[in-house]
Amino acid sequence: MTTDRQKRRRANVALLVLVPSAVLTGLFSNTIGNDWPIDPAAIHGVVAFAVTATAPWKSLVVRSGIRHKRPARWTSYALLGLITTTLVSGLVHAADLTDRIGPLTVMQIHVGGGLASLALLGLHYRSHPVRAEAGDFSRRDFLRAVGLTGLATVLWGGWEKTLAVADADGADRRFTGSHERSSFDQGGMPVTQWFDDRVQRIDGDEWRLDLDEAQIDLAEIEDAGLEAIVAVLDCTSGWFSGQRWEGVRLDRLIDSRERRSIEVRSATGYSRRFPTRDLDRLWLVTQIDGEPLTAGHGFPARIVAPGRRGYWWVKWVVSVRTSNLPWWVQSPFPMT
Repeated sequence: MTTDRQKRRRANVALLVLVPSAVLTGLFSNTIGNDWPIDPAAIHGVVAFAVTATAPWKSLVVRSGIRHKRPARWTSYALLGLITTTLVSGLVHAADLTDRIGPLTVMQIHVGGGLASLALLGLHYRSHPVRAEAGDFSRRDFLRAVGLTGLATVLWGGWEKTLAVADADGADRRFTGSHERSSFDQGGMPVTQWFDDRVQRIDGDEWRLDLDEAQIDLAEIEDAGLEAIVAVLDCTSGWFSGQRWEGVRLDRLIDSRERRSIEVRSATGYSRRFPTRDLDRLWLVTQIDGEPLTAGHGFPARIVAPGRRGYWWVKWVVSVRTSNLPWWVQSPFPMT
């Protein structure tokens, strides 16, 4: 017969595995720009429903903490609140019910809640370590894990089917989980930037682009012959927009021979480093569908990087410099 202690232990072990898995699959979903045979966003959804499915077990832990007035019960309350907030905000985003809740976007709440849950979980298990036991690797526990995975998959499939039957906006999410916003309409496309960046108001007549040792102005870029490319900007804020961009491919502007990477820098100081092998797949664009970029979308020039998420599409570009550093010498996500 299963004791309450065993049930509480299973809940703690399950959360110890599932919460980090949910955070990691969520972060991975926020990095990919190309459709994979295995959908990370779907895996993220299944893991999230698995966390939900552990609620009956975890309730035993919470009730025990309340009954015995354990000092760490407040950590359990906070963790429960954060996990609930993360799950609910994820469902709100998936159903496309709203983009913002108060001053924050739904995705900011979702990602922030997930990261905070992971940090609090670490503190919680540091004070209440869960040590491996022989029973953790039994056939019965393996079957329980399989059953939990199956239940979570059924719940996720039911959720997706409900969205489809209801013809909800969320039913048409991209493989990244993002929702379409104003494709082929620059004026309607959302304006976002990374954390502490602000929209830059740059005088196009005064602007110059540094290309290693040279400088060129906006007229010289456009005189080089603009090329049209249809590409999808998929933002980590949870939206995507296809546009007809016009610009110059970077391999026509710089000589990258015997160099390992190029660093593209914004007027705000924001920067991303690309491998030189990608130069023929990167564009410095100045227009959308024949119209100059607006300030919010990067005027006078921005990067268009098909197959990469929005944080690679540097706006208000002021320099493109080659380097002998490898492209991966940078944080996976920009820190500022």
